[in-house]
Amino acid sequence: MIKIEQLNGVTLAYLGDAVYEVYIREHLLETGTTKVNDLQKMAKHFVSAKAQASLINLMVEQDVLSEDELRIYKNGRNAKKYTKAKNTDVVTYHMSTGFEALMGYLDITHNKTRLEELIKWCIQKVEAGETDAK
Repeated sequence: MIKIEQLNGVTLAYLGDAVYEVYIREHLLETGTTKVNDLQKMAKHFVSAKAQASLINLMVEQDVLSEDELRIYKNGRNAKKYTKAKNTDVVTYHMSTGFEALMGYLDITHNKTRLEELIKWCIQKVEAGETDAK
């Protein structure tokens, strides 16, 4: 059994990255798009470090997160990383790690309702063009 208190922000981000990506891929398949190249181009608007940083910034600005969720985000954002940012600046990379940590935390604590609520919120914001993701 996994003990949540033993998982650091980067470990939660490792899980959150995969969890969020699956939800986004399923959403994109529901659009009827079947060409993988097109799906990958569409996905970057949701799952790139820039997109995730923009979404978490919007969540904070719009007071979408609970105090606990904000704490988890900040722990992930501030956690010591052992990898370097690829194709983005360090600040954006750290923010996206915090975003992924939050998704991982909600998944590992079995808070699927809240996880799906936040992912649906993210999808709506990206599709409405309210982020820097497009």
